Amino acid sequence: MAFDTKVAILVHEDLAVWQKLNVTAFLATGIAGAAPEAMGEPYIGATGRRYAPLLGQPMLVFAATLEDLRRSHRIAGERDLACAAYVRSMFSTGDDAANREAFLTELADAPDFVGIAMRGPKKDVDRATKGTKLHP
Repeated sequence: MAFDTKVAILVHEDLAVWQKLNVTAFLATGIAGAAPEAMGEPYIGATGRRYAPLLGQPMLVFAATLEDLRRSHRIAGERDLACAAYVRSMFSTGDDAANREAFLTELADAPDFVGIAMRGPKKDVDRATKGTKLHP
């Protein structure tokens, strides 16, 4: 199936594995929350058990440096893409309110991103992720 939009998640390449997984999970929920129209239908198992719906399109996960993250974030803003972000200081918080407080204290011109996610027209997401490689 062809999609007009694309979802990309960029994760800092130097994080511990648990951090990469944590950041990816949080960012995926951010994109799903920003694009409820992209959610698929609930899943029904063979026994009739109902499961939560998933995003109805693939998500590509890229490895990135801090410079890649900042550049991609800038381009995502210029192209008005739906964007979710995670900063390093959020690893030391314990709840959503503390995460938002940590995020608010980031330097506007140099946030310490460890991950960003974006969704929008394919060509715009491709432009924002240009130069990054799929996560191994």
